[in-house]
Amino acid sequence: MATDTEETVHPVDAAALLALLPGRPRVLALGEPTHGEDDLLDLRNRLFRQLVEEEGYRTVAIESDCLAGLLVDAYVTTGTGTLDECMVQGFSHGFGASAANRELVRWMRAHNDGRPAAEQVRFAGIDGPLEITGAESPRRALTALHRYLAEQVDADLLPCTADTLDRLCGADDRWTEPAAMTDPSRSTGRSAEAVQLRLIADDLVALLDTLTPPPTAADPHEEWDRARLYGRTAVGLLRYHHWTADTSPGRMTRLIGLRGAMMAENLLALAERGPVLVFAHNSHLQREKSSMRMGGLRLEWWSAGALVAARPGADYAFVHTALGTIRHRGVDTPPPDTVEGLLHALPGEHLLVDSHRLAAALTGTPPVPRESPWFGYAPLDPAHLPATDALLYVKDVGPQG
Repeated sequence: MATDTEETVHPVDAAALLALLPGRPRVLALGEPTHGEDDLLDLRNRLFRQLVEEEGYRTVAIESDCLAGLLVDAYVTTGTGTLDECMVQGFSHGFGASAANRELVRWMRAHNDGRPAAEQVRFAGIDGPLEITGAESPRRALTALHRYLAEQVDADLLPCTADTLDRLCGADDRWTEPAAMTDPSRSTGRSAEAVQLRLIADDLVALLDTLTPPPTAADPHEEWDRARLYGRTAVGLLRYHHWTADTSPGRMTRLIGLRGAMMAENLLALAERGPVLVFAHNSHLQREKSSMRMGGLRLEWWSAGALVAARPGADYAFVHTALGTIRHRGVDTPPPDTVEGLLHALPGEHLLVDSHRLAAALTGTPPVPRESPWFGYAPLDPAHLPATDALLYVKDVGPQG
């Protein structure tokens, strides 16, 4: 078995990774089994640089707020703002504190300096403006979309004025109330104003769909793409808030499914402009149904990756990352009868594995699923191997010793 397993292993670089795939995918998804480990992000950074320099990739997308990500993209493409501002304001979920994320942004800015727009690398977030404690007010997305349309069409085509939009949105803290995540009665998502805003958002997006990019703009498709992002985000946020106010047993499943759908739509839009490397948790990128426990409930949903991969003509590849040890989190050497244990016994700190050949090699002696002593790490489910395109194994992450 060891010999069969060794034959599936390849060096970890972009060329070797793409060689495992049928072709160069439009969406190359690199998962991570836990957040907050810069060792994994450093490896992502190295692969992205190789994909840019050797394979023509031009966009990196991460599991972060799609609207906040516009600040990072403006910095790396035009130098607007500062690196410090980007790290504080351009990331959600605390990801701006990562030294590896900071290095990614610094490298992208240095790479783009002096290059024409067509050769520049781009940054994007695929997540909605959502945190565990709640969702953002729809004000930012709605007003930006309304402002764009007001510059393109006569005022009588707009469903409302900017003042009406502002009045209906009201105070932002009505929308961001943290207690609403566990108490539906604290949500404003089904108020009369929220219902009216959902209709307005639908009308604004429908109006945008009747237009073409303005031929007089310096970069019409750039503005057009941003307006579409605002529209997707406004509709998604209002839908999310609506279901935050729901009292049915399926409430949390609906919410996590909506988040996945928002990620998928953002990812598909990014893929329209060229090949993209997307980096997020494995559970957001895998083809198999995802699951997690929240508040004592087991939630299951189809991830963004599953939704993108299911689209006709989607050119999607998923690389699952698995780990050996996270000792500072209590995750020790994996048992030898797990996939992680088999790979841990092989030489090398980083292993790139042909997951299809590995799954075939393990048919006679199926490995057992690994148990994690820490809630923040999700081990590989061996049953998912056939649905991955490659497996990246990292033996150890974090502080050693």
